[in-house]
Amino acid sequence: MVLDGQRGKVDFALTPVAKKLINVNPNIISWIGLILAFISGLLFYFSFDGTYLLLAGAAVVLISGYFDALDGKVAKLSGKASVKGDYLDHVFDRYADIFMIGGVAISAWCNPYLGMLALVGVLLTSYMGTQAQAVGAPRLYAGLLGRADRVILSTVFPIFQYIMSAFGYPALEIGDYTIYWMEIMMIWFAVVGNLTAIQRGIITWKNLSRNAEK
Repeated sequence: MVLDGQRGKVDFALTPVAKKLINVNPNIISWIGLILAFISGLLFYFSFDGTYLLLAGAAVVLISGYFDALDGKVAKLSGKASVKGDYLDHVFDRYADIFMIGGVAISAWCNPYLGMLALVGVLLTSYMGTQAQAVGAPRLYAGLLGRADRVILSTVFPIFQYIMSAFGYPALEIGDYTIYWMEIMMIWFAVVGNLTAIQRGIITWKNLSRNAEK
């Protein structure tokens, strides 16, 4: 379910806006995306007592993800792409992940231990991808959970949680256990995120072994 490799297919939604913002510093766009990610985390945190905030949070996540993709497009079209800008983008992406997913992790929607595992999975997934490049192997986007996937899931599940809550089914009952629909998203992040990190680690190890043999 990795959508990162499909980013080229959304150029039609990015390029026209990027051309109009070609004189804007891409870092400003990155800051806007980060601030929106922080706001989405707050909305998710408070949404248990006001489920309508789930819809607001989902919308803000989507807009934040759009700005995250837009900054790079503006940088390329304006000739302002740089190593410093790429570094800043990666740093902001990690903070955005923490804000968005952390807002759910510490909310009443989620068991805090599960929330911690979800954050570990997400951060390790990204770390293993960039660390591969840092040690001389190709930058990795392989695996079942990329950043684009996280943005989409963080948009769809809050909407689904809102709908199911409105119909009187806010949680899934399994024996003595109650699992909110938002927790299912966090389980996915925890399990698939860590599996993706392991997968990327294995791929990088193999790539480094091949380079050593040459």
